[in-house]
Amino acid sequence: MPAIVLVGAQWGDEGKGKATDLLGSRVDYVVKFNGGNNAGHTVVIEGEKYALHLLPSGILTPTCTPVIGNGVVVDLSVLFEELEGLNARGIDTTKLVISADAHVIAPYNRTLDKVTERFLGSRKIGTTGRGIGPTYADKMNRIGIRVQDLFDEGILRQKVEGALELKNQVLAKIYNRRAITVDEVVEELTEHRDALRPMVADTGLLLGQALDAGKTVLLEAGQATLLDVDHGTYPFVTSSNATSGGACTGSGIPPNRIDRVVAILKAYTTRVGEGPFPTELLDDMGEHLRKTGGEYGTTTGRPRRCGWLDVVIGRYANRVNGVTDFVITKLDTLSGIETLKICVAYDVDGVRHDEMPMTQSDFHHATPIYEDLPGWWEDISGCRTFEELPVNAQRYVETVEQMIGQRVSAIGVGPGRDEIISRHDLLEE
Repeated sequence: MPAIVLVGAQWGDEGKGKATDLLGSRVDYVVKFNGGNNAGHTVVIEGEKYALHLLPSGILTPTCTPVIGNGVVVDLSVLFEELEGLNARGIDTTKLVISADAHVIAPYNRTLDKVTERFLGSRKIGTTGRGIGPTYADKMNRIGIRVQDLFDEGILRQKVEGALELKNQVLAKIYNRRAITVDEVVEELTEHRDALRPMVADTGLLLGQALDAGKTVLLEAGQATLLDVDHGTYPFVTSSNATSGGACTGSGIPPNRIDRVVAILKAYTTRVGEGPFPTELLDDMGEHLRKTGGEYGTTTGRPRRCGWLDVVIGRYANRVNGVTDFVITKLDTLSGIETLKICVAYDVDGVRHDEMPMTQSDFHHATPIYEDLPGWWEDISGCRTFEELPVNAQRYVETVEQMIGQRVSAIGVGPGRDEIISRHDLLEE
């Protein structure tokens, strides 16, 4: 049975939970392989809304084992707050498994994240201030703290002491902040140690054995393609690999075990935070998309920047990820708009670019080249087959499919778990 990678094709917030729900009970494991609590998934089940920040969306499927992979950075207080919130609503969270190799967000990482952003001023990246970037930096600098370290206090103290030798100098001498003590860090990190212990496992081994046994594993990205630290709109990106390649390094599953790559493309485009956004609408239409689509960050609550669909980005996501299937979400948000625009290319200083410009400078100066399509007025939330969609909605999907060069296998027509049209089986060629 396959390993399936699920990625966002834009700047995030595309609604990846839709594809997870579509696969439903056919998936045995859902693995979050990158990021931390700096992104969120909103899933609506029978009218109940669940906002997940750190946990894989598979935790809401009773037949599924949710896994936090080694590529994730874990804020333990957020983890247990989320678990307690779900438990209080009757969700069984006892199946959760966490990699012993996942890195832990220490309190000094959160502090440094916030003060650094303030220090950058107008040059800020737009981080969530949750310590994600500094934790990944510690990982690369080989001074990070892993989940497994929490169970050996001698090693934990030694690692915290080593990290604080430099970080306290930075906090005190550059940012005029008080030094952080080893004891307060160790106390916070070990607060949930006993509750955490039964969840921790060698998840790479676990997932390899699951695939050998014929189980289906879904690898779920946090953030999205254009926020990938290597392939995104750097430096306005996250600190990890949110593309399909990151699924391997973040889970311990080798590339030859992956059969399908499913990319989620919102029917229009949004992003949160700083950075270039060629199709951004700063007018009434942008506000209409924001209000109609409920475009406010699941994790931060920040209003999302909204714009027309950009298929240049879609083609780029197709190429970088090796996409086998696209899922278009929030098509219903476009109902009631007389003329819809799709960005088919960019103009950069008089030169047409049909693909993503090579340099950050060119992308900053890109202006969209649009094609217009007629809209539709009908409420499409009750449609369950492609043929039930208004003709102009069908044409919109078919045009996008042609322009990105890959099939659209499913279409989201509302926020509910069942408000989706399936055109092709995501597990089959």
